[in-house]
Amino acid sequence: PQPPLAPVDTSHLDSPPKPKLVEDWPKVKHSFGQVTAVTIDLQGNPVIFHRGSRTWTMESFNESHHYQHIAEGPIPENTIATLAAADGAVLEERGAGIFYMPHGLTIDRNGNMWLTDVALHQVFKFMPGRDYPAITLGHRFEPGSSKSHLCKPTAVAIASTGEIFVADGYCNSRLLKFNAAGRLIRTIPQPPEFLSLQTPHGLTLLEHLDMVCVADRENMRVVCPRAGLQTSYGEGTQAATIQEPDLGRVFDVAAYGDLVYAINGPTSPMIPVRGFTIDPRSETIIDHWGKFENPHSITFCPNGSAMYVTEIGPNRVWKFTLTIPLRGAFLSRVRPPQRCSSEQHQPLHIGDHDLALERADMIPHANTNIRRTRATTETTDGGIPARKEHTPGTDRV
Repeated sequence: PQPPLAPVDTSHLDSPPKPKLVEDWPKVKHSFGQVTAVTIDLQGNPVIFHRGSRTWTMESFNESHHYQHIAEGPIPENTIATLAAADGAVLEERGAGIFYMPHGLTIDRNGNMWLTDVALHQVFKFMPGRDYPAITLGHRFEPGSSKSHLCKPTAVAIASTGEIFVADGYCNSRLLKFNAAGRLIRTIPQPPEFLSLQTPHGLTLLEHLDMVCVADRENMRVVCPRAGLQTSYGEGTQAATIQEPDLGRVFDVAAYGDLVYAINGPTSPMIPVRGFTIDPRSETIIDHWGKFENPHSITFCPNGSAMYVTEIGPNRVWKFTLTIPLRGAFLSRVRPPQRCSSEQHQPLHIGDHDLALERADMIPHANTNIRRTRATTETTDGGIPARKEHTPGTDRV
């Protein structure tokens, strides 16, 4: 395992790092389905999770959140694609014939791949080079709110302690914290926690601040309760809350040093769809950047050299570099660049990669495996409300 990255003090910056779009990236044209998630592999390349020829429609789920198209089988195309950081070319594809409705993806510091499927109501951990999951959370096609059930889980964040945070999700609107073996150890919120979530849609960890920040989508805010990684002291205390009129419906968040970068989605004609830079300690938005249509996920290279944002209609991946203003040299505890390209040479810590332990006592479904190929995928566009009470065309799933 790699040693944990040191936390970064950004107090020496005159202003927060500003994302700048890489205009000619990718250099090749892609045909992806709805790109729901992006993360970074151990070689510093972006890895995306997409839906191939499948889309989430009003007919996908019934009122009790059961997936209605099981008979169609899993998505036949590859749903996971590794892109070259340099030019965006597809390096590898996998995941055909496994997933029904992809949503969340993260790769931890050991190269383990964590994925969520909202139709299966499950979270999977795939170890490097393995075709079957080492951990499976939730029951196949069974939505529920018990300790062992999930309901349309949206995202996963992995701590350096190995602890697993799951955003659960569209139905239960809660966070679940598991130990590294997949045993539930905490539910957020729980008494005496005065916190009400409504569709937690994205997660990121600021371990050095002991925060787990949540894209609380339908509450149109970012909330950061205590993660409880070093001690349980402070768990249940008031969460840091960032909620301002122009924030809109927040789809995803990513930590960068002491800051959180967030993306919103279509909310109203008066609220631009763009990115935000947030200081969770002061609970304020300190910068705005970018212009999007339907962004769904965001991630950083651990060395701070690049940031990626994905959209679901148009189905694509955007790459940004970061302009970092300095008053002087970076603090000596900042580690040298690693895991990503060196377009910028001022690394900052992300803080959400893990030391996950392995679990051998969970038997996966026989069809749940990862098969690597280089076949191309078909494209599909669009998306519809995840919650029926919202205006069609203004919500993305």
